[in-house]
Amino acid sequence: MIALIASLILACSGASTPTDTKNPLEELESPKEVFSSSQQVATFAGGCFWCVEAPFEDLNGVISVVSGYAGGKEKNPTYGEVAAGKTSHRESVQITFDPEVISYAELVDIFWQTFDPTDVGGSFFDRGTQYESAIFYQNDQQKKVAEESKKRLDQSRRFSKPVITPLLKFTNFYPAEDYHQDYYKKSPQDYYAYRRGSGRDAFIQKHWPELSAKKYPSPTKGELKSSLNELQYEVTMEGATEFAFNNEYNGNKEQGIYVCVVTGAPLFSSKDKYESGSGWPSFSKPIDARIIDKPVDKTLGMMRVEVRSKLGNSHLGHVFYDGPASTNLRYCMNSAAMKFVPKSQMEAAGYKDYLWIVD
Repeated sequence: MIALIASLILACSGASTPTDTKNPLEELESPKEVFSSSQQVATFAGGCFWCVEAPFEDLNGVISVVSGYAGGKEKNPTYGEVAAGKTSHRESVQITFDPEVISYAELVDIFWQTFDPTDVGGSFFDRGTQYESAIFYQNDQQKKVAEESKKRLDQSRRFSKPVITPLLKFTNFYPAEDYHQDYYKKSPQDYYAYRRGSGRDAFIQKHWPELSAKKYPSPTKGELKSSLNELQYEVTMEGATEFAFNNEYNGNKEQGIYVCVVTGAPLFSSKDKYESGSGWPSFSKPIDARIIDKPVDKTLGMMRVEVRSKLGNSHLGHVFYDGPASTNLRYCMNSAAMKFVPKSQMEAAGYKDYLWIVD
């Protein structure tokens, strides 16, 4: 048993390496339905690429997530070479996404929650420059978003040590061998044993709040009929839209967070709220894109992106590609789908972990 656990922990360090064969990039991911023809790329390194790849899978707007090697000088590196420290590449993931559905800023926010950004010289059990973290920015806008996000996270004092993840200009990316792609699906037992054994899961659980159906359970429709008013029920459960300019939070300028009226799960921060002129409360991004669904809405003879609370399975509003420069997105929400928690009440209401994103 000890030998088995050790082999799993060493797996991402190259202790066991199947034949190094590569498949073309287009063969690594199954085609996904996309909303628009726009595509952008984000490249992140956070230690073992298996563990950085998985959190971005199945997000609306993410077209593909590919594990590979980035930032080095050597051409066409193999896993054996990278894992052994024989190249200047880092294990990385490359995310192709539709910026009209999900923003680069949202991806960066998720990235910070997948690893230890204070770790120097590797990542958890995996040591060496090949496992060091990095954000490889593609352009000046990505660099600006990443810089601001890193500064804000560092100032939050969430960690006992400074955030050291460097921002590096993107130069190259080579897809890893096929057996590394979607490893969490192909070998789930090994994958989760590695996460636990390496200390990654414990670190994430210690530093980031839980966002799960267990913590934020969804009541039955019968219970919601009793607990919500008529408008709240029609909006959340039946997809109705409240009147513009005649709703509770459109003009609200108070600091705090907006939570799902169905489950209480945190959705948006006042820090990301802005006046769009639409008549509905508008935000540049959510607190965490992983608890929001964004299916394509083809009703009313239009093609739009709906925004739903994943844990509450409830309608919130729509997202449009006409927002501020930081994300270019406008999350146009119904006040009736949310409850506002003022900053002064957040700790007492159980949202202390989100105070830093309000300041």
